[in-house]
Amino acid sequence: MRCHWFYLPNVLFILPHMTPQPASSHALEILKDVFGYDRFRPGQEEVVSALIAGENVLAVMPTGAGKSMCFQIPALVHGGVALVVSPLVALMEDQVAALKLAGVAADTINGSRERETNVATWQKVVAGHIKILYLAPERLMTERMLNALARLPISLIAIDEAHCISRWGPAFRPEYEGLKRLQSLFPGVPITALTATADETTRNDIAAKLFGGEGRIFVSGFDRPNICMAVEMRSDWKRQLLGFLKNRQGESGIVYCLSRKKTETTAAFLNDQGLRAYAYHAGLDKDQRARNQETFMSEPGVVMVATIAFGMGINKPDLRFVFHTDLPGNMEAYYQEIGRAGRDGLPADVHMLYGLDDIRMRRMFIDQEGGEEDHRRREHKRLDTLIAYCESPECRRRALLAYFGEYIKPCGNCDVCIDPPKVVDGTIAAQNALSAIDLTGQVFGAAHLIDVLRGGSNEKIRKFGHDRLSAYGAGDNISRDQWRSILRQMVAAGYLVIDIKGYGGLSISEQGNVLFRGGDTFRYRQEAASAVSKKSASRKPPAADVDLSATDATLLEALKELRRTLAKGRGVPAYVIFADRSLADMALNRPGSEAEFANVHGVGAAKLEKFSAAFLAVIAEHT
Repeated sequence: MRCHWFYLPNVLFILPHMTPQPASSHALEILKDVFGYDRFRPGQEEVVSALIAGENVLAVMPTGAGKSMCFQIPALVHGGVALVVSPLVALMEDQVAALKLAGVAADTINGSRERETNVATWQKVVAGHIKILYLAPERLMTERMLNALARLPISLIAIDEAHCISRWGPAFRPEYEGLKRLQSLFPGVPITALTATADETTRNDIAAKLFGGEGRIFVSGFDRPNICMAVEMRSDWKRQLLGFLKNRQGESGIVYCLSRKKTETTAAFLNDQGLRAYAYHAGLDKDQRARNQETFMSEPGVVMVATIAFGMGINKPDLRFVFHTDLPGNMEAYYQEIGRAGRDGLPADVHMLYGLDDIRMRRMFIDQEGGEEDHRRREHKRLDTLIAYCESPECRRRALLAYFGEYIKPCGNCDVCIDPPKVVDGTIAAQNALSAIDLTGQVFGAAHLIDVLRGGSNEKIRKFGHDRLSAYGAGDNISRDQWRSILRQMVAAGYLVIDIKGYGGLSISEQGNVLFRGGDTFRYRQEAASAVSKKSASRKPPAADVDLSATDATLLEALKELRRTLAKGRGVPAYVIFADRSLADMALNRPGSEAEFANVHGVGAAKLEKFSAAFLAVIAEHT
């Protein structure tokens, strides 16, 4: 089979349209019989095949692309027990519950359970009755646990949210550091790391730490085309938030705020406006946080107003929007946070407000973090990239994906594409900037380049002789703030590249060379503010991915009510019982027997046995 792949050093990029490597027949049987799916999603099959073959793998896949299936199926193909490292107890419990409902012998040992429960689980692991064991990194890397596991036939180690191991990533967690020892502690055991959020530097760092770079890196794309993206300058944030929520009553979403105080103020404000909103931040009582999260996960139409303490591991497929009242910390954090919307593949909206105060606060946070100077410098450059995204006069999605090394045509599903801003011709200014960058060696940051372009006089310029360059003073008619905006927009448009790993130097991309030679034009946004996208303002509720008649819609709601009842009785989120797509399939095709119910999307053997009678009864009532 001929596969259309292209390589970067140690990286195998696999895009959705590419022909996948075939998985083993055993893997395909498990996919159908256990999980109820006829085929793999894009990007899954290659990862599954590599792990079954015993290779180390880093898989970077968009949120909602089915990363868990990539290690669950190889774990069931192999003998022994597979270890899954996960950072959150709630995430572990949900995944274990879903696997058990699918008939998979999975369990977790974690600090939220009684000691007797954990001991009983461990006894089942030792007896060979558990195929997949979920552990937090802190528990796994204790010497007692490692010594005990060394006596077991470990078949696979999967590390979820793998970006947490990298100091280059958006959410470094010190407890993940110890996972670097796993390769030497379990020689010959394949290790897979999975994340939705990792640029090239982070990917290489993860691979180097976990398997010495001797593994395969699969990147199946970062695009979430069902998400409509918009950014606007903050003016009256309460009015802007209400305007966004105007046509979204009854929908679930997240509103992110920078501070705990603002989180509570915003939740109270939304409740006063007739919306059902709850606050979530690390300062709330643990039980209160748990109650708020449970309500959000199990009931429709709830808005969670939260700090970034809320989010990782949240799997609510019908989340219709994410709204940022403040600028996120960096591009990876932003991508991760908006990725919680629209996991069911239906239309979703993300909207960000930002202002100069945000930029100042974010700079202050970085400087107050402490740590090494190199780390602070990198974080400032990451923030620069996010600001460039906010000010981009071109397609938002194009700017976002370019950061991760993925290049697309304008998407038609962002505020800039839908309602283009007023831009001016900045070709001459851009060419002057490119000349200054080229003549100074493509190693200097924006501040020094602006000094050169504006004809500044300081020791650094004199030291390097940059006052003798032809580009010196070529942009003295443009203010310093305008130059900062122009350079950020050139980064966002792909003409310039920021050296995040180094000292933030600006270099010229291949596209920038075309502009430099006169083969392209550069237009930039003079005013950073943008209006709320027309699409967002007139938005209608998302349609299902199947065309349901009025009768079918009534049946669908009855099926959802049954799902809610079953989920509440088992203490699990509704999606663990069946995904929305499965219910839509039932409503459309109206299976009348177990044999027909077995053909519903997402119905494996165990769920057929557990749930077919209840759902068939509801379907029969509406037929």
